[in-house]
Amino acid sequence: MLNFKLSSVKFNATVLLGATLMFSACGGNNEEGANGEVAGTVQIDGSSTVYPVTEAVAEEFRAEAPDVKVTVGVSGTGGGMKKFTRGDIDMVNASRQMSQSEAEQAKANNIEYVELEVAFDGLTVVVHPENDWVKDITVAELKKIWEPEAQGTIKRWNQIRPEWPDREIHLYGAGVESGTYDYFTEAIVGKSHSSRGDYTASEDDNVLVQGVSTDPLALGFFGYAYYDENQSKLKAVPVDNGQGAILPSLETVKDGTYAPLSRPLYIYVNSKAAARPEVVEFVNFYLDNAPELSEEVGYIPLPADRYKAQKEKFNQFAEGLKK
Repeated sequence: MLNFKLSSVKFNATVLLGATLMFSACGGNNEEGANGEVAGTVQIDGSSTVYPVTEAVAEEFRAEAPDVKVTVGVSGTGGGMKKFTRGDIDMVNASRQMSQSEAEQAKANNIEYVELEVAFDGLTVVVHPENDWVKDITVAELKKIWEPEAQGTIKRWNQIRPEWPDREIHLYGAGVESGTYDYFTEAIVGKSHSSRGDYTASEDDNVLVQGVSTDPLALGFFGYAYYDENQSKLKAVPVDNGQGAILPSLETVKDGTYAPLSRPLYIYVNSKAAARPEVVEFVNFYLDNAPELSEEVGYIPLPADRYKAQKEKFNQFAEGLKK
């Protein structure tokens, strides 16, 4: 049904950014379309991890509601949250929950919102396919590699395990504006936004895929969907949290055995946007189609009752705005 390529994220984000600038923030035109159908705009930005799900939904929705212009940008969870808490966009994609400081910023700007879960993800640790020494890695070893104290100190593979080769280790990971960075540092290092800084960083997961896939000495991490689409040029590393080494998969992420790197993915909807019919239709369409489309682009759907609960939560929120 849907032939969606993650490698198109960077191109689409650039094109859609230009389209986004054509519309005033959170003030889309919701006049009726030519056939009496809902019309207007839905402006979305944020996480590159959540982008594949949201863009897949948007692509299907555009076919159902051609008079609604849906734009989806990619500026990372942090970058998207800055726009969302200023009231510049209708919705934000987030690979982590809104932080306390972001919630305070939203409150200061009189931005009300609803948080909705849309899928599960497993942050995937990857190496180059020619790497024949890393069969698995422990959470403690990942912390040793990524903690702030490792900067300028942990530079070679044999510093992690003595039997690994005395060769440089080249690191690739999410940029500091990414919710993936926040989640990974909290889960592995023990403190959000705390890591070494001497690594190749990007909010664009395609950049990280390209880096690891062309560097035999690389180790990196990013969302499961990007690994899933690029399995021919990447090798996933099983992660051992003390219960045995587990590879990320649809099954191990969904049942929680791939720990501690399994996480939910979110969208947040601005209350002013939720008062507009085109946004209400889009969000309901999103929650109805996320089970199929999230799996189609390489993520893990929520249980059916959880989607039902998210839909009820959103519609109660939207109905409450009419009172």
